[in-house]
Amino acid sequence: MTMEERIEELRERVERAELGGGEARIESQHDKGKMTARERVDYFLDDDTFNEFDKLRTHRSHNFGMEEEQIPGDGVVTGYGEVNGRTVFVFAHDFTVFGGSLGEVFAEKVCKVMDRAMEVGAPVVGLNDSAGARIQEGVSSLAGYADIFTRNEKASGVIPQISAIMGPCAGGAVYSPAITDFIFMVKDTSHMFITGPDVIETVTGEQVGFEELGGATTHASESGVAHFACENEEAALDQIRRLLSYLPQNNVEDPPRVEPWDDPERRDEELTSIVPDQPRKPYDMTSVIDSVVDEGSFFEVQEQYAPNIVVGFARLDGRSVGIVANQPRVNAGTLDIEASEKASRFVRHCDSFNVPILTFVDVPGFMPGTDQEHGGIIRHGAKLLYAYSEASVPLLTVITRKAYGGAYDVMASKHLGADVNYAWPSAEIAVMGPKGAVNVLYRKELANADDPDELREELIDEYREEFANPYTAADRGYLDAVIEPQDTRPRLVSDLEMLASKREEGPSKKHGNIPL
Repeated sequence: MTMEERIEELRERVERAELGGGEARIESQHDKGKMTARERVDYFLDDDTFNEFDKLRTHRSHNFGMEEEQIPGDGVVTGYGEVNGRTVFVFAHDFTVFGGSLGEVFAEKVCKVMDRAMEVGAPVVGLNDSAGARIQEGVSSLAGYADIFTRNEKASGVIPQISAIMGPCAGGAVYSPAITDFIFMVKDTSHMFITGPDVIETVTGEQVGFEELGGATTHASESGVAHFACENEEAALDQIRRLLSYLPQNNVEDPPRVEPWDDPERRDEELTSIVPDQPRKPYDMTSVIDSVVDEGSFFEVQEQYAPNIVVGFARLDGRSVGIVANQPRVNAGTLDIEASEKASRFVRHCDSFNVPILTFVDVPGFMPGTDQEHGGIIRHGAKLLYAYSEASVPLLTVITRKAYGGAYDVMASKHLGADVNYAWPSAEIAVMGPKGAVNVLYRKELANADDPDELREELIDEYREEFANPYTAADRGYLDAVIEPQDTRPRLVSDLEMLASKREEGPSKKHGNIPL
């Protein structure tokens, strides 16, 4: 074969690879409102930066007539490119080739790109759209999934791992995304479940649809499996690009600092009136966050799940920070099982990747009730306590109103190792709320009073004035200062600059045993 013939053969193979399963299957993807694997990669990465790996590899199986359909690429597009000028590795399942099913070569391609990402210290993004294990390849497909799971574990806490679910993701295929740091789903076109509706009906008799069982809205609001439920694929890819802008390339780098656009000395006078005088009146903690961080920088994560706690990323004078905050607007900001898990996972992610954590506290305690107790609120609440205690990144805490009982300790208190702790003058810090404390402390007096309700209100006011204020904690050194609300941003900006060089060496150990 001449050189010209070899070049022509190469061109034909490349063209075949880029067509995937062919024009008809590409059109079918488009009819479902989905992009192809290559279209997704091209949209996601900066223009003309994609370098592909293993474009011409084909499967090895000769079972069930597979030898007759050798498609270059074997159903997955892998390689690296740039996102906002920074290197990112990517793999994208090609649903037009064998339904995106995973076989031996497919898995080897994914493992190769993950290995390379770990070697150079750069994020890896998986664009999932797969029917699952390739039945024709038997146990080799199962082995391929296990090889990928192992790499997910090795990469965890070393490089950011992000998964986008852009089609079906079932059975063992869901566990690789579940190990990654963040999961994005697309409404109406993506699904995740261990067993599908047909199997569930056969085994249990329960009838359920794909969306209700494992759609984006279900996993973003009910199960908490998904961190984002996006309107379409373009929105999901745009959100991933934004998320990456807050994260470092790996665990030994600091998050990127951008050119500040907001005045570090800005004092928002509206903060002085944002917390209601009435202790039980709700307000929106995201308004506090937006007023303190760089304008327009707050990027909320898992907004629909456990909304009684808020987590997300933001910037302070251009520096990336993780935000954890009680949300008084939902269940008074009480900590329950779901909120504790949501916050603890986010705290550990930030700590893994050197992102300082800013905590806003307004918490009346842990959620009472038999459902919570029997569901293990003790164990789940301990996860958040453990996560904050374990964290070695800069920890900054602001108590805006209530901090009662054990929840005061758990929410990044000085006792768990927080570096800077502030409270606003409106803060109440006590073992329990004034009403509960009065009922315990003055039980006999209330029982003998002519008008117990009037006496109770007087005693509550007295207790709040004498005990439920921030000054006792400040006197003990548990707060570094009681500050006026409008001074919060300038103080935090200065503190974050001071803590930028923080280094903390813990005791030598393999790893702790977080109460999972």
